[in-house]
Amino acid sequence: MAQIGKYNTLPVVSKADFGVYLDAGPLDTVLLPKRQVPEGCEVGDEISVFIYHDSEDRLIATTAKAKAQVNECACLEVKDVTKFGAFLDWGLDKDLLVPSNQMRKPMEVGERHVVYLYLDDFTDRVAATAKLSNFLREETTNYQKNDRVSLMVVNRTNIGYKVIIDQLYLGVIFNDDVLKPLKPGQKLMGYIKNVRSDNKLDVQMQLQGHEARVDIGDRILQRLAEHDGCLLLSDKSSPDDIYAHFQVSKGNFKKAIGRLYKQKQIIIEPDRILLP
Repeated sequence: MAQIGKYNTLPVVSKADFGVYLDAGPLDTVLLPKRQVPEGCEVGDEISVFIYHDSEDRLIATTAKAKAQVNECACLEVKDVTKFGAFLDWGLDKDLLVPSNQMRKPMEVGERHVVYLYLDDFTDRVAATAKLSNFLREETTNYQKNDRVSLMVVNRTNIGYKVIIDQLYLGVIFNDDVLKPLKPGQKLMGYIKNVRSDNKLDVQMQLQGHEARVDIGDRILQRLAEHDGCLLLSDKSSPDDIYAHFQVSKGNFKKAIGRLYKQKQIIIEPDRILLP
């Protein structure tokens, strides 16, 4: 079933001078404007499109790449601010509205904010909110300590950084677990540090001890396999280069490659690591 605010693969049911109409099921037919119709498109062909309301409040299809879909979070730039709210650039012709009552604080043109995209129950329009806790849960029993997760940084707090976990939950990276300054919207991999008694989640940027060496070692071997057995990093590489590749400290990286070297799984040269 076709969904507003999502990518859909829909069949062409008719052609017109100004575009083609796609069968969107219960949403009826939706126009894909002529400038976006693939060359040679015919009735019966299927096209992947994003469906949303245009500036005239008509349901329309586009092949343009939206920066996020409904039920996803993204860090987007403010293009305009009015009495109704702020309008964000999400990659489409019509900007994305954050209603005034969905802001945590006033937004200004040029700022970037992490928001959650949702479908308004009354208008069926895609909108965004900076009040993430209205849609993302802070408690869950779906994780265990040391589980690897994807993270998006929301904002800095007194105790660390608020983060979005796997696009589903909110958690915290405490100051003591921050390897380097982070910025809103930054994406990285992390690990569950602790599931609290209230089922809220603490997150860390890297594992500690034996688990860290094993995890980093496995990732190094995988990266080597993907790059013809050669990785342009070594124990002489800078902390920034190591972090850029693996999001771990130089100390943990050196311990991991030392373990792999002792196990004769890699060869360490001054400027690279090789498979034997």
